[in-house]
Amino acid sequence: MREFTLDVPAPEKWGEGLVSVAEGDSVLVEVRLESVHEGILATGRIETEYVGVCGRCLTDIAEPVEVEFQELFAYPGTEATDFEVQDDHVDLETLVRDAIVLALPFQPVCQPDCPGLDPATGERLATSTGSEQREPLDVRWAALQKFTPDHDEEAPRA
Repeated sequence: MREFTLDVPAPEKWGEGLVSVAEGDSVLVEVRLESVHEGILATGRIETEYVGVCGRCLTDIAEPVEVEFQELFAYPGTEATDFEVQDDHVDLETLVRDAIVLALPFQPVCQPDCPGLDPATGERLATSTGSEQREPLDVRWAALQKFTPDHDEEAPRA
């Protein structure tokens, strides 16, 4: 068994969509390599940071990401495997990239309760000045205007 701690730059941009790990960003990999009958078992943890934009309000975000992994690098044989031992070495790059990309959020948010953007003004609702604008009244629904919830509060409840 051997343990390694590697702090390497990301060789390329990892991830698509709203967030990704930029090329050259630091990727910390702590890995334990164990010799087993079928090959080499790699167990470890990855730490890095993703950058991008919030999916609701489009502000810039940068958050840490931590991923644990365990994968068997099999000795070359008759069966095809995803990861193989090549000349008594294992290549962790594909394993690390796949683990990080799968851990990236699909719809990242700057905060869990981010209200997003105001559809009328395009301003962030979290930093809005409080000047609420009424929705434009659709003439087809104008007859229902007299049944607003404001009038229901004054009515006696049975």
